[in-house]
Amino acid sequence: MIDMNNHPTIQKVKSLGILNKVKTATLMIDYDELREICLNAGADDAGFVEINRKDISNQLNDILTVLPGTKTLISIVCKQNIEPIRNPARSISNLEFHHTINNLEETEKKIVSILEQRGIRAINPSPGFPMEMGNFPGKTWLVSHKPIAVAAGLGKMGIHRNVIHPKFGNFITLGTILMEAEVSFYNSEIDYNPCLECKLCVSACPVGAIGSDGHFDFSSCYTHNYREFMGGFTDWVENIVESKSRKEYHKKFKASESASMWQSLSFGPNYKAAYCIAVCPAGEDVIAPYLLDKKGFLKNVVNPLQEKAEPVYVVKNSDAAEYAAKRFPHKVVREVSNGLTTTSIKGFLRNLPLVFQRNHSAGLNAIYHFDFYGSENIKASVVIKDKKIEVKEGHAGNANLKVTADSATWLKFMAKEKNIFLAILTRKIKVKGSPKLLLAFGKCFPS
Repeated sequence: MIDMNNHPTIQKVKSLGILNKVKTATLMIDYDELREICLNAGADDAGFVEINRKDISNQLNDILTVLPGTKTLISIVCKQNIEPIRNPARSISNLEFHHTINNLEETEKKIVSILEQRGIRAINPSPGFPMEMGNFPGKTWLVSHKPIAVAAGLGKMGIHRNVIHPKFGNFITLGTILMEAEVSFYNSEIDYNPCLECKLCVSACPVGAIGSDGHFDFSSCYTHNYREFMGGFTDWVENIVESKSRKEYHKKFKASESASMWQSLSFGPNYKAAYCIAVCPAGEDVIAPYLLDKKGFLKNVVNPLQEKAEPVYVVKNSDAAEYAAKRFPHKVVREVSNGLTTTSIKGFLRNLPLVFQRNHSAGLNAIYHFDFYGSENIKASVVIKDKKIEVKEGHAGNANLKVTADSATWLKFMAKEKNIFLAILTRKIKVKGSPKLLLAFGKCFPS
C-alpha cells in the first residue's frame, strides 16, 4: 500500500503550492485578453457565447457531456484562400480545405494549451474528420459549429447552408472550443445577413440540392459532394463485397473512381463539388470582382464549374438524378446508394426529412400513422402535403394510411434485407389503407 502523503509527486506538488494555484485559478477571463489569445494563436476572427444561450440550447446536453462544467463556447474562424477554392481542379480546392482545417486544429490546440497553463479547463472538438464514427449512421459530431458561429456574431447562414462571415465571406473554416471559465463580455449575432441571395450557388450545384426558394435537399448534397466520406465509402465497400469478379466490379466503377477513393483514404476525404462555396461572392473582402463585372464573374468563376465534365453521384429515382440529367447533360450521372442506413426506428424517423424528395411527392397529400412494436415501441405521424414533410411524435390527425410493424422487421426492410410483401404476408408489417399510398410514400424516399 502506497503512503499517499509521502509519495514524491504529492510532496513536490504541495511544496510548490500548485494545489493552491489550481484552487484559486480564475474562472473569469477578460474579453479583450481572450480575443487577443485567439488571434495571436492564428485565428482570423473569434467570438464568445455563454453556455445558456437560447440559440444553442439543443446542444447543451452534448456539450456538457464532452466537458462538464462548460461555461463558454469560443468560436473561431480561419480564412481560406479564395482562388484555390474556385479552381475547377478539385485537387487544388481540396488541398486548400485540408490545409485550412490543419491550421485551425493547430490554432485551437494553442488556445487550449494557453488556457490550461492558466488553470482553465478547455477542450477543442474536431472541426472536421475524424469524428465519432462509432455512432454512424447516427450523430457523429460532438458540436455543431455553424449555429455557434452564428450566435458568436461571426456571420449568418446563407441559402447554401454555409456560414457567411461579413468580411471573409464563406471562405472560412469553423472551430469551437469549450471552456470552463466565463468571459467578461459575450458576442451577439450580427444584425444583417451577408448573403446576397444572388442564387449563384443554386445555378452551380450539380445536383440541385439548393432550391431557388431556399429549400435544401440534404440527401442530394450528401450523396454527391460527400461521396468519398462516410456513406459513400460504405456504398463502395458493399459494392466490392457484392462483386463476384474484377470484371463485374469494373462495370460498377471506373479506374479513375477507384483511384479517387484511394486518394481520399491516403490523403484525406475529398469533396466532389463544394461549388456553392466557390461561387459565393458575399463578404466585404470578396464581393468587389462580382460588383465590378458580373458577366466576367460568371464567365471566369461560375461557368467553368458548370461546364466541367465529371461524374455526378445520385440516388436512383431521386430529384437529383432527374435534375442532373436535364440541367447538366454533359456530366455523367452515376447512380449509387447514399449509405444512409438506419439502425433504429428513432433514426429512421429522424432521417425522413433529410432524405425526403419533394419533387417525387408532387400531388401527394396524406397523413401516415406508424405504430412500431418489439425492440422499439414508438408511435409517430408523418404528414406529406404540398411537397413538404413533417414528422410528429404520437398519432396526430386522421390517418390516410396506418402502418403497424415489428421494429426489427421494418429496419431489415429499410436495409433491403427483407421483402415488404413477405413481411405483410407474415403479419410482421400490417397496412390499413390503400396500398397505393404506401407506394407513394416509398417514392418520396429513394435510397
